[in-house]
Amino acid sequence: MKPIFAIVVSAAVFGIAVVGSAKVRQSPNSDYAALAEAPKPAKEKKNPFAGDPEAVAAGGKLFEQHCSECHGPKAGGTRRGVSLLREEVQQATPGALFWILTNGVVRRGMPVWSKLPEQERWQIVTFLESLKSPALSSESVALPAAKLSTGNRRQ
Repeated sequence: MKPIFAIVVSAAVFGIAVVGSAKVRQSPNSDYAALAEAPKPAKEKKNPFAGDPEAVAAGGKLFEQHCSECHGPKAGGTRRGVSLLREEVQQATPGALFWILTNGVVRRGMPVWSKLPEQERWQIVTFLESLKSPALSSESVALPAAKLSTGNRRQ
C-alpha cells in the first residue's frame, strides 16, 4: 500500500471529508476545514511556478525556515501543526494552498504569511505540490537542509 501524499500549509486547517466517491462534505471542526473556505476565485488561481525544479528547491528552503517548526521537517505534522501529507491537502488546488498561506487560519494557530513576497508563497506551494510525486514516500521526502529528523508525525 502506497503512503498518501499531500500538500498545504496550515496548522490545523483544512476539513474536507470524502464521502463515497462523489460528494465532499466539510466539517467546520476538522483540522482541514479552512481549505473549503477559500473563495472560488482564489481556488482557481494557477501556480506560476508549477513543475519548476528551482522553485521546488527554493520552496523547500522557505518551508524549512517558516513552516517546519509546526508542520515538521518532512511536512508530516507535529502537535502544533497538521500533516501536509494528508489527502485533504493533496487534493487542494494550488490556489487554495496559496490562499491559506496568505490568510492563515489564526483561530487554529496558522499564522498569516502575507508578509512573505508573493513569489516566495508560490514557491512554498510548489514545494508542497512536489510532495505528491508518486516517486516519493513520506519517509523519503527531504528538504534542502542536510538530514533532518522526522520529529513527531501526526496524520
